Amino acid sequence: MARIPHIIGGEKITDAERTQPVYNPATGEEQHELSIASAATVEQAIAAAKAALPEWRATSLTKRANVFFNLRQLLKQRSPELAAIITSEHGKVLSDAGGEIARGLENVEFAAGLLHLLKGERDEQVSTGIDVHSVKQPVGVVAAITPFNFPAMVPLWMVCSAIACGNTVVLKPSERDPSASVFIADLFREAGLPDGVLNVVHGDKVAVDTLLDSPDVKAVSFVGSTPIARSIYQRASANGKRVQALGGAKNHMLVMPDADLTVTADAAISAAYGSAGERCMAVSVLVAVGDIADRLIPELKSRIAALKIGDGTDPSSEMGPLISREAKERVESYVAGAEAEGGTVLVDGREASFEGNGFFTGVSLIDNVKTDSKVYLEEIFGPVLAIVRVDSYEEGVKLINEHQYGNGTALFTRDGATARQFEFEVEAGMVGINVPVPVPVGSFSFGGWKDSLFGDAHIYGPESINFYTRSKVVTTRWPNADQSRVDLGFPSYN
Repeated sequence: MARIPHIIGGEKITDAERTQPVYNPATGEEQHELSIASAATVEQAIAAAKAALPEWRATSLTKRANVFFNLRQLLKQRSPELAAIITSEHGKVLSDAGGEIARGLENVEFAAGLLHLLKGERDEQVSTGIDVHSVKQPVGVVAAITPFNFPAMVPLWMVCSAIACGNTVVLKPSERDPSASVFIADLFREAGLPDGVLNVVHGDKVAVDTLLDSPDVKAVSFVGSTPIARSIYQRASANGKRVQALGGAKNHMLVMPDADLTVTADAAISAAYGSAGERCMAVSVLVAVGDIADRLIPELKSRIAALKIGDGTDPSSEMGPLISREAKERVESYVAGAEAEGGTVLVDGREASFEGNGFFTGVSLIDNVKTDSKVYLEEIFGPVLAIVRVDSYEEGVKLINEHQYGNGTALFTRDGATARQFEFEVEAGMVGINVPVPVPVGSFSFGGWKDSLFGDAHIYGPESINFYTRSKVVTTRWPNADQSRVDLGFPSYN
């Protein structure tokens, strides 16, 4: 069984005090062995990043940009290979894996514009003979801690912006599907990135805590569940680091009575069950206004009946397995308890049967979900769509705004005035109007509100440039000696 290595200072290291298996979720079989980093191994990676920082920080912006142009071409050429790696360890279907890579490529392309992104500002003659300008400089060594559900896209979201800004990185991917990060690091090196600028270590809480506590790590980027995001934010910020910690979600899709049934049903099925619901932007609650639920439910059920669930390598599969057996059991437990909480299980994913030992579950649809139930309140992170019925638009918006999560939301309507009002008053970081999964393009930034984000900065896009740089303001004067004098007053400009 092949052992997946760390990459530290350009070297692949497989030595480890501990290892753990990496599974193929479609078969339930162990396919790789993963080296789990000790604190000493993580410190070695941090030291490699620190050693590489001065040279990379001094590298011209043009040479940095060339790395990203090269990386873009390599990723486009080898996307099928990377997609196969993602599917083998995550389980999502190949087309979904390809889509993930395409969205990651957006940030590679964004980072390639670093000459524009890193421009400072200048004012001349702010006072007689005095000019002021500002520059953006890297923060230093950055830790990137990424989730299992997007093993290529989220690392590309983080490391591209950080590296473009002149930082060096220690990437700690999910131990459940780590090979995509190793593949990306290899492509970066092939694209011309110097050794030590991007390091990859695999591990668990020991590795994360070492990154959070190291005085040499100056910024931390994280995506994962809300409890872990909150803990990481508190510990890293207490250690004086910059932190962006993206947490969980419970994305509501508000459906008005005038919504197009075909468009809405297609969108709800796609957004709720794509990637087996293992997306932080998945629609998990459909808020139906008035009588739209009665008209929409038959449309949803007919589409569910036609879904093809199977191995992600099968071109006919539309949805693959969950990431682990534990995830399957946890997701199915919500369905098992739904009726006791007042819900009506219209489609029970537990009843679906699959050959083999893969981590498959069917999709579930639950009507009449109560807002005090676990199905409504908690992030399930699986193929479960809850329907909550409300009498009015106002009641629906109130539900969304009162929920602890505020990652993304969507409205389906044909009325422009309602859409504009929703955009104005809904409390979520990303909003879709007849768009069920409103993940911004790479020229904007990704992030939620409330318990979906800890820290001030969203990920990738313009906000990431501010997060990964520090501004320095320089005030300049070139006086003649005969103009100089002692003045103990506070400097003022005129």
